Amino acid sequence: MSVTTTPPKTWRYVRGLAAPVLLWSLFVAVLVEPLTTWLRGEDKYDEATLHEWIDEARIFRETLPEMVGDYLASLARARAADPASDPATDPLLKEKADKISQDLQALGNPSKTHNSQLPLFPLIYRLEIQFDGEPTVPPILWDSGLPRHPTQYRVLEHPLSPHALLRLDYQLHAYNQRQHNEQAAATRLRWVSALAVIVTVLALLWIYLVQRRERARDRQRSLAQQQIDQAERLLLQEELRRQEAERRHEETERKLLEQRLATQAAEGQALELKSQLYASIGIMAGSYAHNIKNLLVRPNDLLRRCLESDGLPPGQEHMLHEVRETLGTVTERLQQILRTVRRDPNRSELARLDLHALMSELHQTWQDLAHEKWKLTLTLEPSSEPLWIEGDVSHLQQAVENLLFNARDATFEMRNHLREQAHRSGNLDAQERRQALIAAASWRGAVILRTRRQGDQAVVEVHDNGIGMSEEARRRCTETHFTTKRDNAIYEGNSTGMGLGLSFVVVILEHHHARLEIESEPLHGTTLRAVFPAPWAS
Repeated sequence: MSVTTTPPKTWRYVRGLAAPVLLWSLFVAVLVEPLTTWLRGEDKYDEATLHEWIDEARIFRETLPEMVGDYLASLARARAADPASDPATDPLLKEKADKISQDLQALGNPSKTHNSQLPLFPLIYRLEIQFDGEPTVPPILWDSGLPRHPTQYRVLEHPLSPHALLRLDYQLHAYNQRQHNEQAAATRLRWVSALAVIVTVLALLWIYLVQRRERARDRQRSLAQQQIDQAERLLLQEELRRQEAERRHEETERKLLEQRLATQAAEGQALELKSQLYASIGIMAGSYAHNIKNLLVRPNDLLRRCLESDGLPPGQEHMLHEVRETLGTVTERLQQILRTVRRDPNRSELARLDLHALMSELHQTWQDLAHEKWKLTLTLEPSSEPLWIEGDVSHLQQAVENLLFNARDATFEMRNHLREQAHRSGNLDAQERRQALIAAASWRGAVILRTRRQGDQAVVEVHDNGIGMSEEARRRCTETHFTTKRDNAIYEGNSTGMGLGLSFVVVILEHHHARLEIESEPLHGTTLRAVFPAPWAS
């Protein structure tokens, strides 16, 4: 695989910026002198005129540079003759210095003595000749004595000879003319600044375009490199996929084996739980049967004696025969219950039965007891047609009765809750509390038995207005041995609350390929719904 080398990013930017930087440098180098001349404009012209005037002005038939040169030549000769000579005491040098001083005085009044030589008519404040390299020679000075401000005058330095320099302090024009010149200079400066800004903007634009082009190139290079890396990753991923496929195949075989083992273990655990459930139900049913049989011995013996005695009124004899028939029905019913709970649901005797008829029989059996003893209203809302299914009559009868008993207990708990709430209402007076207790005691429960067809399914519902269930209790109520009534058995004493009722119902419904649905909210009642598969045609 070939590797493409690219120059460093810094060097690429430097190479891209070389052109605008070079152009800017050429602009500055070529235009600096013309711009300077244009900016200074009249000042350069005026200074050139002053330089020419100093070099050409004559009073004693000699120009100032000639007189200064002659003075320095005389000074050199005097030093050659006598190194200790003093220019201030030498008559010849003093005369020449006075002559130069007079010339400076004449230059200080150009409008009077040089009006034909200097058309500018400057205002001269001070003239001074300084001798470079001659510390013992005093400077020659002329001062007008006029007051001046540092911002009102200019300084011009004019070399008269290699060792003499003339310093001129002057004001060239009047004040208003100077302001006008300054404004013009400011205008020229603004134009030059605008031109510099435009050139700078163009240079920055060039730099931006160069950077943009370099970024585009970088993106293209990065994209190409990414494509190369992607191709390499794809090749590597393909190899890894082959290895992963082999590993997954082995992992799948191992998981299948684990699932088979887990399924077998779960089935064994389910069978064990069902066995425990059936054993618990058998023990409970045997205990109930034993107690009930013992209790029925004495009433049957008393009834027999009463019926064998003579002289009973016909009405009492009829009532005693009715009691005997009722006790016989109870005994027969007890035997049926024992046969049902002791038989494995997997050995159920399935037959064609009508859920509507089953619920009607259940309603007829428990209606009077519910009204007189349970203090609740048991209502039947049957379907408009028979609901035929395949099932075991005794199993389904016990399952629906368990649902009814759960609804009954829920109404008992709701009545107790209302009583406790009335007792705890401390903000009420005695009369109001008494009325609340009466209302709680007179509250009646209501249980509705429904059968209906829902699409291609048959539905049996047991709805109550009882205490309801919390979300946790609703989720766990079908677990074996889970109960919320273990410590507060309300109706039948301490023998209730074993947590087997709904779990037994679930086992029966599962064998009938049905399911149990539960809808409940605390203090808003409960609906227990058994949903069976498609019923048979009538």
